[in-house]
Amino acid sequence: MKLKHPLSTFAAIGTLLFAPLALANSITIENLAREAAIRSVSMSPEGDMIVAIVAAPGSDYKETALATWDLNDLEAGPVVTPSGDKMKFIGANALKAGMVNVTARQEWTGELGGCGEGSVIGNTATFVVKSYLTDKKHQEFEEAFAETGYRMGMSDRMRRCMEISGSANLVSTLPLDPTKVLIRRTDRTDLRSDYFLYDLKTKKTDLLFRGNDDTAPALFDPRNGEVLVRSDTEAKGKDYEQTYFMREGKDGDFVLQPALTTMLSERYTQNVVGINEATGEFYVLTNRFSDKIQAYTYNPKTGAWSDPLVGSADFNIASLIFDRRPATFNQIVGYAVQGPEFDATYIDPDMSAIHEGLKAAFKGQNVNLRSYNNDLSRILFTTGNNKNPTAYHVLKDRKTVTTLGKERPWIDPQDIGEQKWVTYTARDGMKIPAILDLPPNWTKDQGPLPTVIHPHGGPWARDYMGYDVSGWVPYMTARGYAVLRPQYRGSNGLGRELWMAGDAEWGQKMQDDKDDGAYWLVEQGIADKDKIAIFGYSYGGFAAAAAVVRPDGPYQCAISGAPVTDLARLGNNWSQNRLQRRFQGVTVKGMDPMENTEKADIPVLLFVGSRDVRTPKWHAENFYKGVKDKVPAQYELIPDMPHSLPWYPRHFESMFSLMNGFFENECGFGKPTVASR
Repeated sequence: MKLKHPLSTFAAIGTLLFAPLALANSITIENLAREAAIRSVSMSPEGDMIVAIVAAPGSDYKETALATWDLNDLEAGPVVTPSGDKMKFIGANALKAGMVNVTARQEWTGELGGCGEGSVIGNTATFVVKSYLTDKKHQEFEEAFAETGYRMGMSDRMRRCMEISGSANLVSTLPLDPTKVLIRRTDRTDLRSDYFLYDLKTKKTDLLFRGNDDTAPALFDPRNGEVLVRSDTEAKGKDYEQTYFMREGKDGDFVLQPALTTMLSERYTQNVVGINEATGEFYVLTNRFSDKIQAYTYNPKTGAWSDPLVGSADFNIASLIFDRRPATFNQIVGYAVQGPEFDATYIDPDMSAIHEGLKAAFKGQNVNLRSYNNDLSRILFTTGNNKNPTAYHVLKDRKTVTTLGKERPWIDPQDIGEQKWVTYTARDGMKIPAILDLPPNWTKDQGPLPTVIHPHGGPWARDYMGYDVSGWVPYMTARGYAVLRPQYRGSNGLGRELWMAGDAEWGQKMQDDKDDGAYWLVEQGIADKDKIAIFGYSYGGFAAAAAVVRPDGPYQCAISGAPVTDLARLGNNWSQNRLQRRFQGVTVKGMDPMENTEKADIPVLLFVGSRDVRTPKWHAENFYKGVKDKVPAQYELIPDMPHSLPWYPRHFESMFSLMNGFFENECGFGKPTVASR
């Protein structure tokens, strides 16, 4: 398939708004801190509109704006509405019927009174997040999905709680319905989630499912939003039993499926992801029969499982890809493997040909088909890898590609080094996968490198190869550091055995895995044994704090961002999701850094945002007080920074400036010695 890249009106707009900067070294703190030029891009199901969050024109990449393009009238250019002084646009989604859903966030300080994450008493600095609906011309903005009657009889305190917690969100766009979408509204008074059909034109709602904290929908009919499968959770002694009920026929009752019953302590993944409308069987992604998640069909009448439809010996099956085109709606057209990156394979001939042609045109990059219209004449897709931040493109008429823009066009791929998926052996024999990033143009004959062990947050999460949107990895490799991201035991998404091996091992075997990664890099001739640091954020911040008080470790220093440091005080109060607390909270045990501060033996930098309500500042502050008289220690509170992305440019600038000085001085890395080109 031949692909052309004409200088269309759209491409010209992209060049004007998102022009790259000519720099000797593109991986500067200023560049990493900038708002992305374009992100959160989506295309309407009709293929007539593109929606994105862009850097506001004239803001020097410090503010965001909502942008929409009419794909039938590109010459008119985009409609751009900058964020307000207080409410900042952080996400957007193209809906149907010419409507746009945009999310905005605003700083807020006041009494939470147990609402959402944060303090039960006293004032808490946090954010209000709101969702709005508008049209492609941004003529007016109104609160999204608000007309459900939930405000009737509601107290001012509860209304504020709903605003802070995020009162409604989109669940499904229901591609076949011209105006209706599926939404969820959560009532924080009793933790009930209700599901509605919402008409974008009339603003009317119809209740589909009234849930509670023990009952939730597990699969919606993609045609009309009706609940096809529900999941119930019931206490059984100290454990919890999870059961599934499947609807018999179109209007039938929900029938218990004993073959799907599991105990939460068994930690089986079991996601009902679709229905075979021809046979009535359900598609299920599960690790019930193997260490890795595979795809099966399940027959609700007989309780029988099929043989695996698709699986991988090394990685989970991440998803099955269902068609959205009316003629072949809800048929499987492909699947995605949760490998080093998400890797999609298409079994539909047309989509496979398009995907393979785009991969050939963008050789070496990951190609993701994001959205398409009914005749595949317009396809929104992304490209990217570790050297190339995500770029957004439209394929028109299966032959012409127009690039909408790149998230960070000022990043020069030459300034980013090699990335590898590696595996090493921990001291007890467990195999630990990891991502290794190296400085550009480094070879072993140049000698071992200053090295950073960089564990991910979660810990029930994992890292993926590709460009690191936090900027941490390119920041470190451009300064001559090797970076290892261990997928330590307790990481989720790389097999049930590795996942469960982290239970109650915080600061113990989970920590051994990070240390053993450092020792392995020394053995490989990559790491300088006298210049090794550990840096992490959230759970990764816990790991960095734990390294400070574990004697005889491989590190010369630690940087701990937004850490948990006090396991005893954390308890089960770390999640607003009761189901998550039930089967994850009991695993949060191990070595408590706050109980071992007298053992501190390496310098530490601790930082946290003043509006972080997930890992409040007292974790970092109290640990700092406990170790500051024993080792060089620094504690910084970054004004107005929340726990999770997106952050504002000033947050990145503060964070990277702190890290820069600490790596060079307290860690003993000195000024960067490896050129970035």
